Amino acid sequence: MLEQIFILLIALVVLVWSADKFVFGASSLARNLGISPMIIGLTIVAMGSSAPEMMVAATASMQGNPDTAIGNAIGSNITNIALVLGITALLQPLTVSSQTIKREIPLILAVTALGYWLLFDNHFSFIEGIILISGFAIYIITLLVITLKKTRGKPSDDPLIIEAEQDVAAAVSMKLSLIWLGVGIILLPLSASFLVDSSVYIAKAYGISDLVIGLTIIAIGTSLPELAASIMSIIKKEDDLALGNIIGSNIFNILAVLPIAGLIAPGNIDALAASRDAPYMLGITLLLFILCFSRRLGAFRITRAKGALLLLSFIAYQVLLFSQLS
Repeated sequence: MLEQIFILLIALVVLVWSADKFVFGASSLARNLGISPMIIGLTIVAMGSSAPEMMVAATASMQGNPDTAIGNAIGSNITNIALVLGITALLQPLTVSSQTIKREIPLILAVTALGYWLLFDNHFSFIEGIILISGFAIYIITLLVITLKKTRGKPSDDPLIIEAEQDVAAAVSMKLSLIWLGVGIILLPLSASFLVDSSVYIAKAYGISDLVIGLTIIAIGTSLPELAASIMSIIKKEDDLALGNIIGSNIFNILAVLPIAGLIAPGNIDALAASRDAPYMLGITLLLFILCFSRRLGAFRITRAKGALLLLSFIAYQVLLFSQLS
């Protein structure tokens, strides 16, 4: 058992590290090809934080464990808002003024409600997977069109766009870009495979469902990039980017990670995902919406008190999960 736990931890570290190198290589390659840092920041870098979840979802689904994939998507969203944002706000209250974020907070609530509705009948079909992945394509295209239309070749005045553009790493040589991209492409699926295998072994040994493993160990582990990015953002005084990373990651988890289970392994799902976990995810997202918009006009703040409330909601969820295991 200790061997499997060790493999899980090593696989998790390699998964997160290889995702970072994949994003670095892809971003540098895009820069070498003449793509603007703004577009790279809004697409490759933004999606990069969800690369571990995508790879785990694909691996778990191909191995016949779609509940692990679904649990990872739901658990990551809960973890991002309740744990990552909660810790970030406790460390440093966030003052957010980005119009992009103000537009996307209602969107994340709508997208989460859609995900909950599709899982409500305890069945996740191929068509439902198509609906979500199509929504992801529409979201990316719309985001780029709106941003490019507003800037029209001029620098953006939106703090989130500026911070995302500045966050793109400087390009390295084409050869080195391809090497790092290759490292990510090789290690991402390999580490995800070891992670899923060890997780399933541990789950069976302790009588824990695939769903709960996805909701807890894997979800928390694959949310480490968001935690690191958020902490670095507040160190750099980039409050908008700290919240923007979390919102973007959660939208990607619903529209790009969750549908993988339906596309690869459609069928019935664990009933608790629909009756317990998806509603909690929707409730946490609604709480974020209320906390963000319980403010006067202008910039809104996520204070330490709000961060504490979010963190308590994460602890309450973990208590709920493990109390039902006994």
